[in-house]
Amino acid sequence: MRCFAGTDVGRFRKTNQDFPFASAEAVGPLPNLFMVADGMGGHKAGDYASRFIVEQVNKNLKALPEGTKPVAALKRAIEQANADLYSESLKDPGKEGMGSTLVAVTMADQAMYIANVGDSRLYLLRDDLCQVTRDHSLVEEMVAQGKMERDSEFYRLQKNIITRAMGISPQVRIDFFEVPLMEGDCVLLCSDGLTNMVDDAGISRILKTTDTLEEKTEALIHAANENGGKDNIAVVLVEPQISEVRL
Repeated sequence: MRCFAGTDVGRFRKTNQDFPFASAEAVGPLPNLFMVADGMGGHKAGDYASRFIVEQVNKNLKALPEGTKPVAALKRAIEQANADLYSESLKDPGKEGMGSTLVAVTMADQAMYIANVGDSRLYLLRDDLCQVTRDHSLVEEMVAQGKMERDSEFYRLQKNIITRAMGISPQVRIDFFEVPLMEGDCVLLCSDGLTNMVDDAGISRILKTTDTLEEKTEALIHAANENGGKDNIAVVLVEPQISEVRL
């Protein structure tokens, strides 16, 4: 298994509220773990929130017994991290209202198990690039209800309004996905600082090159900055190498 993670503050932000994480080694009962969190909140609260979520998910997973199944492990670790972040927000007025997105994946038994809250995304590149997760955003809900087209002006203007986030309430709704893996697959986790600046065709072109994962990560971040760099950017790339994806 090969992986690489990178992040950049972008061209306009003063702080980086994105926090990527990549471990090809076991984390608690999971054989590997990859995450992207995108914080929100005033001053340094967003920076604190994204780092806190990633660190708490790690901590919570390590406390789980061996043999806990991937989805159950992710669910328990993420729900506890959410409750912990919410409690933190109540202790400090400067952190009131802080939150974070989270997309996380582990790969085992030739499949990947994905958890998602918010609008950070997971893509799978096989023959074509496919977005696996669904954004928890106002505009995506309206698209699902047939009330809006994705290429509309309103969609572009309102796409950053999210409807789910970590830490904004004591409980959190998590979407889970299970996707079989094939030899040659490449998995991308990213914040909206990438996807708002680089369309799927541009992402696909970069991922299909023969560059190393580090070079592809750098190219994605460079493209986002070249196209405006209006937000922080986080990227995690994973090549599962199926023969190694086992519990």
